[in-house]
Amino acid sequence: MRPPFHPDRDQLDLVTILAALSDPTRLGIVATLSEVGEVSCSSFGDAATKTALSYHYAKLREAGVTRTRIDGTQRFISLRRDDLEERFPGLLDSVVTNARRTKLGGAAS
Repeated sequence: MRPPFHPDRDQLDLVTILAALSDPTRLGIVATLSEVGEVSCSSFGDAATKTALSYHYAKLREAGVTRTRIDGTQRFISLRRDDLEERFPGLLDSVVTNARRTKLGGAAS
């Protein structure tokens, strides 16, 4: 099995990242990962069907938002926080903060 594609740090593109983050399911995955760190891809099983989750994971990975690590038959997903911060300082924190506020139904302060 070949390893999944991850763009290099210098290939990260703001428009592609924002497009990946525009979906509520993907935004929820990113917000969760920002809290818990690396998790098994099966951790989000209640968020959508397995096929839909695979699609969302691929979109996030190909945009450079997440990294997928394969260990045996399991796949683990984590944020590429350092790469994103280096390329687009403050972007990830801003997106996650906004996602949490929206999820809680609160207004931005």
